[in-house]
Amino acid sequence: MSSYKPVAIPSYPKLGEKITQDTLYWRRYKTPVQIKEFGAVTKIDFSPVQPCNYAVTASTRIHIYGRYSQEPIKTFSRFKDTAYCGTYRGDGKLLAAGCEDSVVQLFDINGKAALRQFVGHSKAVHFVDFTADKFRIVSGSDDYASKIWDIPNGIEISTYKEHTDYVRCGCASKLNDDLFVTGSYDHTVKVFDARTENSVMTMQHEQPVESVLLFPSGGLLVSAGGRYVKVWDLLKGGQLLVSLRNHHKTVTSLCLSSSGQRLLSGSLDRHVKVYSTMNYKVVHSFDYAASILSLALAPDDEMIVVGMTNSVLNVKHRKPEEKKSNEPVAKKHPRYRMFVKGKDYMPKQDDFIVSKPVRQRLRKYDQLLRGFQVSAALDAVLETPVRTATPEVTVAVMNEIERRGTLKNALAGRDEKQLSLILNFLIKRVTCPNFFPFIFFYFFLFLDIYSSVTNQSPVVDKLFLRLQDTLEKEISYQEELLEVLGMMDTLFATMASKKTTVSRETRPSIPEENNLMAVKSSS
Repeated sequence: MSSYKPVAIPSYPKLGEKITQDTLYWRRYKTPVQIKEFGAVTKIDFSPVQPCNYAVTASTRIHIYGRYSQEPIKTFSRFKDTAYCGTYRGDGKLLAAGCEDSVVQLFDINGKAALRQFVGHSKAVHFVDFTADKFRIVSGSDDYASKIWDIPNGIEISTYKEHTDYVRCGCASKLNDDLFVTGSYDHTVKVFDARTENSVMTMQHEQPVESVLLFPSGGLLVSAGGRYVKVWDLLKGGQLLVSLRNHHKTVTSLCLSSSGQRLLSGSLDRHVKVYSTMNYKVVHSFDYAASILSLALAPDDEMIVVGMTNSVLNVKHRKPEEKKSNEPVAKKHPRYRMFVKGKDYMPKQDDFIVSKPVRQRLRKYDQLLRGFQVSAALDAVLETPVRTATPEVTVAVMNEIERRGTLKNALAGRDEKQLSLILNFLIKRVTCPNFFPFIFFYFFLFLDIYSSVTNQSPVVDKLFLRLQDTLEKEISYQEELLEVLGMMDTLFATMASKKTTVSRETRPSIPEENNLMAVKSSS
């Protein structure tokens, strides 16, 4: 008697995301820590110096958190109304913030009271930043104005009123002491030089601008507003390089990775997209529970912190890299040589080789099929781990039972629980293109067996109705797809006919030109 041949399980192409180096890099974050704030988190800013604490602006307070602290280590609450844009200075010693009551406040990190209060705006100040020389502050307000303040003297230096709507975002250059950028709800991004009275460059974003970002080199500018993220080349006079539309709702925040090779954008659609700055394609994406208002990355990408509209601060820490141990390998016992003796021996031409019989290990369903227990084999592949994780195994075993001509016997004589199990599997997999022909055949065979006992179990009847509804929906989808295909065929045919008519019309023009040239030459 020949040995039993196991059931051949077909392999189907698996659809899923492509695992890249970026995927592995950005997945190396631990389970997030959720911190409840007093209001929507509108700004997160990391200190540029160690230990890289970060300031979180929410409601009427600015909380300072340590790298691993879940409670604030310091709080600035000297605001009469909502605070905005708590930002560190380049040396990490000072913190500036705007406020709903139109005042710009300057704090010492080690103090409590404000060192300076700059009064001059008439409406809420949503954007503040320090210039590269560390002695001036740039601010933008809902009064359409941008101002530059002198820190040592506490006075206003200059004012720019070129925007025609709220100034909600901006940033100062880290290389040029006099250069800063503002974004406004008038759909424009303007570049200012503190040595001139007017803006030196204007870019049309075509959407209310929510965030702007300068690359460390100072040559590229990124603006976010509406569903768009746009990259501008400042060295070419503000030329638009690329326009990205990967979000479904308004993009609210931008940040760069520590290397500057990845750009991150957060949106109200609850997603953070990671772009490669080489080709500006999405290389990874994060999902969150609520709409995102602010986003920040720690130095060396050790932390990613996201502030959301539900007043929750989401903090993810990077897992430490596994260190390779340089410990010496333990010495093996002398018995080890006995077990590996002759393992690498190469047989010679005159040697007689005695092969050891290989024991065949069969799966549970193969063992049952070898014993002709087809009903038990079907039960084995309908167990939850098999039918959910590897449905192709269930379908392959059912095909093998059908090939033997005993599938009707395997399906017959089942109780309500077993019938529900089979029907649930058919309902879930009937729309899968890999299994549809087999599932459809099994469904009609199932109806043929149990049509005489319908209307006896409300559970089974309900599952039959679900299966019917699933099939009707699938048929309607197929009809819609056929209509779309017909429309596309019509469009393609029209485009092809236009090309042929245009080519026919242009052909006679050549001899006409030749005739004209001949007339001119004769004249």
